[in-house]
Amino acid sequence: MPTRAGQMLLDTFDRIRIINLRHRQDRRREMAAELARMGLALGGQIDFHDAFRPQDAGGFPSIGARGCFGSHLSILQEARADGVQRLLILEDDLDFAPDIEALMPAALEALAARPWSIFYGGYEPYAGQPEQGPIHEAAPEQRIRTTHFLAFSAQAMTVAVPYLERILTRAPGDPAGGPMHVDGAYSWLRRDHPELSTWLALPELGHQRPSRT
Repeated sequence: MPTRAGQMLLDTFDRIRIINLRHRQDRRREMAAELARMGLALGGQIDFHDAFRPQDAGGFPSIGARGCFGSHLSILQEARADGVQRLLILEDDLDFAPDIEALMPAALEALAARPWSIFYGGYEPYAGQPEQGPIHEAAPEQRIRTTHFLAFSAQAMTVAVPYLERILTRAPGDPAGGPMHVDGAYSWLRRDHPELSTWLALPELGHQRPSRT
């Protein structure tokens, strides 16, 4: 049975997808173990998404950057087409915080009490953050790095999908926004669409796991 934190996750997000390269079975096992801490199992509402692995960088900073961008976009496209209202994207190097049973309910209850478009459960801390949580609103112009724990409302997906698709049509270095790391693309999106309210968990609900890659 889900713990309180696990049930809050299921109640808050209609679909949870974990980006994973199929051959990285080690990361699949690690993510299954992380979910099990909250009494959650893979299948149905929570499942893996086969990561995009391109043969070349295609104008992106690296092959990995192109693959990550494509994987995020694919998940967003599918969720939008299926009418998902609240989507959570996780990356397979995520470790939930040690005190997740206290942090998750507090953050998600606070989030539910506010209209939100984008929610970061994990990110790289930046200067000027408040000292108290459980969530805080990020300014549209504030760049937020990393995408290992990131959620979108239906409204945000409606705007984000065509925005990211247009990036793919532009040349590298295009002033309107050419191929870039996906966290940068989301920051451009938020800057260009300040109506998308963005909230961050404070403290973070999860961190990126150290990895050989």
